[in-house]
Formats: sequence, C-alpha cells, structure tokens
Amino acid sequence: MNAAVKNSHHAVTTQNDPRWAAVVARDAKVADRFFYSVQTTGVYCRPSCAARLARPEHVRFHPTREEAEQAGFRPCQRCKPDQPPLLEQHAIKITEACRIIEASETTPGIAELAKRVGISTYHFHRLFKTITGLTPKAYAAARRAQWVRHTLSHSNTVTDAVFEAGYHSSSRFYQRSNEVLGMTPTKYRAGGLNILIRFAIGQCSLGSILVAESAHGVCAIFLGDDPERLAYDLQDRFPRATLIGGDSAFEQRVAKVIGFIEQPAIGLDLPLDVRGTAFQQRVWQALREIPVGATASYTDIAQRIGAPNTARAVAGACAANSLAVAIPCHRVIRNDGGLSGYRWGVERKRALLAKEADS
Repeated sequence: MNAAVKNSHHAVTTQNDPRWAAVVARDAKVADRFFYSVQTTGVYCRPSCAARLARPEHVRFHPTREEAEQAGFRPCQRCKPDQPPLLEQHAIKITEACRIIEASETTPGIAELAKRVGISTYHFHRLFKTITGLTPKAYAAARRAQWVRHTLSHSNTVTDAVFEAGYHSSSRFYQRSNEVLGMTPTKYRAGGLNILIRFAIGQCSLGSILVAESAHGVCAIFLGDDPERLAYDLQDRFPRATLIGGDSAFEQRVAKVIGFIEQPAIGLDLPLDVRGTAFQQRVWQALREIPVGATASYTDIAQRIGAPNTARAVAGACAANSLAVAIPCHRVIRNDGGLSGYRWGVERKRALLAKEADS
C-alpha cells in the first residue's frame, strides 16, 4: 500500500471516528476525555483546541495525555493539555478566594481578593459570579447567614452567635435577621417559637400531601403515605412554631399544588419561603429553571451552576429540598437516564415524570 492510499485510508478512519466530530466542533464538553495528536507538527491537543484544524490523515487519538507523550508528542502551547482545563484553573482560584472570604473577619475588597488569587480585577468579579452564582459580597453574606444559623443552635446566647458569625454589630444583624433567618434570631434559636405556620393536608394521586406556609411564603410541601406522619415531619422541622391546621381558606393552597401535580401544564406560581445554604439555593434555582416535561442529570445541574465537579453535592441539595414539586428535584436523573433516589420515593418520582411527559 503506497503512502497516498495509506493516508486516504487513515483519513476515512479518522472521519468515521465520533471523536473527530468533537475535534471539528472544538467541543469543550469533552475536554480531557481524550486527546489528539498531529503527526506533522509533533504536538497533541485537547479536542477544544482553537488552533487551525489538522488534516484528518495526520490525526491520531489518545485516551490520556500520558499515552500521547509516550508516543513522542509534546503538549500544544495554545490549549496546554498538560495543564488543568481553564475552567478548572479558574475554579481553583475562585475556591481559594472563597476560603479567604470565609477566614476573614471583614470581607476583603474586590481588588484585594483578585490580587491574592492572581486574577486581574477586571475579570475577577465576573469569574466569581460565573462559578459561584453569587458576587463576592453576596457570598460573604450567605456564608455568615449559614454560620449564624448553625451557631444559634449551639451558642450560649444570641449575641455570641451573632459575633461568632462575623457580624460586628448585633443591631446590624437584627436589621437583616428576617432576610437571613425568616424570623428573629431568638425565635429561630427557639425552634420557631411564636412563629405561625399554617398547614393543610390533602390527598392526590401520589398519596397524602402537606402544604405549609409561613409569613414569607410556602415553607414545606411534603408527600407520603401517612397524613399523620407528614404532620409529625412538619413539627420536627419547626419544633416550637405554632402550627395551625384545618384553615379552609388555606386549603386552596393545597388544591393549587394538587392541581399542578395532576395537570403539570397549568404551572405552579406560589410565593416560597426557601431556606438553605448558598450552594443549595443555587442548585434549587437551577432546578426551577428545568421546564415541565424535561429532565437534567446531576452533572448537568453542576455545570449549569458553574461547579462541574459537584454532582454529588448537587444530589445532596436535591435530597435536602423540602418543597416537593415547587422545587422540582424529581426532574433530576442519573447520567444514564435512570431514576435515582427521591426523598418522597422513586415511584412518586416516576409518576411525576410520566404526568409531565404527557402534559
């Protein structure tokens, strides 16, 4: 077989390889899943490399960078396949900035944070928000809020908890306490003492359903087999709140949720009292953006919130969701399309998805 015929044969083989389509598209989603080398230049690249496209007869594929280097190829100076992907490099730096914020008594300024992690001030703010979903200021506030919720349960006094969480003035914290906790610090520490929560329990095709609402919005939607167990679960979540059941006017809330379960196409528009960590809230917001009838994997959600290596943490946030159907964690599935665990039972998840697919 002469050289021309051999090259033609190899070009056809390369073009029929599905990896070639990723190289042509410069697909960043498959970065580091494989690498390709170019015989005429002696370099190897990521599939997403922006360099001029090589001729297919000169391309070889390699499952790892180590294999490409063992074959005698050197890393491309443009896409730098021997270094972490750019997004991962940025994520490492932004993670470092998050640790700096968490360890600081007062939130450092943008310029200082950017300098400490080696990113220009111009790009730092945009990168931080892209990767965390929050501005540095909002991230610091969310971390303080998370910490104060934790310390209120363990400190001797509310004042100790407020100062331990990084608020240098208790009056400043009290001004924002409803935003941070949904109630005053003392009431939060007391398990919702003197907070009124209305609730009602109904029946739908999925079994029993409980809907509860605080002054800020719907704070719980539970599904189950035993209505009494659902009431106990609500009591466990708000151990010292005043729970008011049997309110005929509020039962319309339950009817609205049931209507959405039975006919998903009608949509569900309710004020929500959503409480969780900054990461959980980013995940839950991403879930609310999944259209009715669609699904996403845990990896998809991790990528959408700019944290591609957090699929397991995304699953944890889904499990912590206490607002069934309003925050549609049932629309998150495994990468292979299978149904994974669901707080209210996999069969309910299957039923919800089936109803939405038919709507």
